[in-house]
Amino acid sequence: MKIVELVLDEEQDSFIEAISVVEYPAIESDFVALKSQEFKFAQADKDRKILIGPILIPNKPIFRKNGEEEYYIYFSRDTVQKASQLYLKQGNQSNSTLEHNSKIEGLTLVESWLVEDKQNDKSNMFGMDLPLGSWVGAIKVENDEIWNDYVKTGKVKGFSIEGYFANKAELSKQNEDTILLNQLKELLTNV
Repeated sequence: MKIVELVLDEEQDSFIEAISVVEYPAIESDFVALKSQEFKFAQADKDRKILIGPILIPNKPIFRKNGEEEYYIYFSRDTVQKASQLYLKQGNQSNSTLEHNSKIEGLTLVESWLVEDKQNDKSNMFGMDLPLGSWVGAIKVENDEIWNDYVKTGKVKGFSIEGYFANKAELSKQNEDTILLNQLKELLTNV
C-alpha cells in the first residue's frame, strides 16, 4: 500500500486553518477533558472546560481512502513543528469546527507545545505517552452546547486538523519540472 509524506506547501497563503473536535481522530489518540474531578480548585473554577490532547503526531501512519485508492499519509517531525508554529503565527487559535463540517464558536487554543523530552513533558500528567515532536494543545471550551452535548457525552474524543498540505513526492516532481522548464527557457534565450 502506498505511503505518502505530506508537507507544507510553501505556495499556499494559509496552512492549518482550524482544529476540529471529532469522534474518531485520525491520529488515533483521544484528548483529556479537564473537569473538577481531576484538579481541586476554588468553587469558581468548578468546571475548567479544557481539552488537552495531541493535535499532530509525527511519523504516525494515517489511513486514507480516496474512491478505490487506499493509502497512508504521515507528517514528519519537521512538518509538525512548522505547522504548529504557522497555526499560531497566522492567528488561527479560535478557528474550530465540529467533525470538519460546521464552524463552531467558543473554542480557543490556549496552550500549545511540542514534546521535546518524553520524561519531563506536561502531557505525562494526563496519562499520554506521545512520541518526540508531537504537537499537543489545550483548548478552552466556552461553548456550553459543545461541552454538554459533545464532550461530556463522548461524541467527540480528539482533535483533527484542517489544512493545506502537499504530497512531498508530487511537490518534488513539480519542482523538478519547474527547474527543467526554467533551464530550457534559459537555453532557448541564449540561442
